[in-house]
Amino acid sequence: MTAETEGAREAIIGVDVGGTLTAAGAVTPDGVVLFEESAPTHRDGPGTAGQLILELIASVKTACDSRGLPLLGIGLGVPGVVDAEAGVVGPEAPHVPELQGRPLAAFVSAHFAMPAFVDNDTNAHALAEWRFGCARGARSLVVLAPGTGFGAGIVLDGGLVRGVSGFGGELGHTPVKFDGRPCWCGGRGCLAVYASGRGIAEAARARVAGQSTPLLLHLAGGDPRQITAPLVFRAAAGKDPLAMEIVAEACQALGAAIAVVVNGLNPEVVVITGGVAASLVPLEADVRRAASEYAFARALASTRIQIVPGDKRVTVRGAAALVLYELERRGAPALAVGPSAGQTPRP
Repeated sequence: MTAETEGAREAIIGVDVGGTLTAAGAVTPDGVVLFEESAPTHRDGPGTAGQLILELIASVKTACDSRGLPLLGIGLGVPGVVDAEAGVVGPEAPHVPELQGRPLAAFVSAHFAMPAFVDNDTNAHALAEWRFGCARGARSLVVLAPGTGFGAGIVLDGGLVRGVSGFGGELGHTPVKFDGRPCWCGGRGCLAVYASGRGIAEAARARVAGQSTPLLLHLAGGDPRQITAPLVFRAAAGKDPLAMEIVAEACQALGAAIAVVVNGLNPEVVVITGGVAASLVPLEADVRRAASEYAFARALASTRIQIVPGDKRVTVRGAAALVLYELERRGAPALAVGPSAGQTPRP
């Protein structure tokens, strides 16, 4: 753990729980990550994510205490549907099944004797971009986050859209092809099937048999089971025909999703992030071209679209932004910093 910023007066502990890696850090109220640490989510075996979360929080809290930093609270971003009002992880959290149905906020709050809040990880990421990041000062934004799955988060008129049962923002399961491939959610033709890391890799593995794909198979060591989304993008850049077809399909699906967002919500900013985002940077023109096929031209022209490669520091900041958002929403003294100050988030 390395201190990067001195002179902070108070901090928030932000925790980003991932299916593979969990990170925790100390974040100032203006979004500076002072220090952080991370560990594999199931470092100690299946079913141990909860204990790891406590250990990482305790380590960051000890570091804050040693620096005399008062803590405002703890925020946790979790992959899956969350009842944020109750602080309970829903039954749809396949990457961390041991957290399903758990009152995580109350558990963490009682353990550390301070306020704690939990929400979907992409909702938290949306709060980070809105409060500290590229959408700072905007009243509305949508985050699209193709990673292993496909998350999304929506802020409209200064309020996070959660929906009546926590499913608000599940745009990764918007159908983009009605007769398309089955999705692991139980639906068909979902955006996630075509534009997530898992969907891209599974499509390549399923279609590689009998295809002339020397580069893609070479990158995978001749074993289709070793094909990953980054390998598909690399092969497409090398003009592998099958990889190019799958990547073009992903760009078209993502463009259609942007059009759904632009036509349906007309936000000021759309942020594309997550594990696949870095591979999309050189393909931004293709994604924009696809969006223009489906979106209202004037609405699209008024929307700023920005690709921001995924970064654990941003997601840790998101969990911290969740604490500020919830303290303000629930009536704590104003803690807002920057252009979002004075905005009153909706329930």
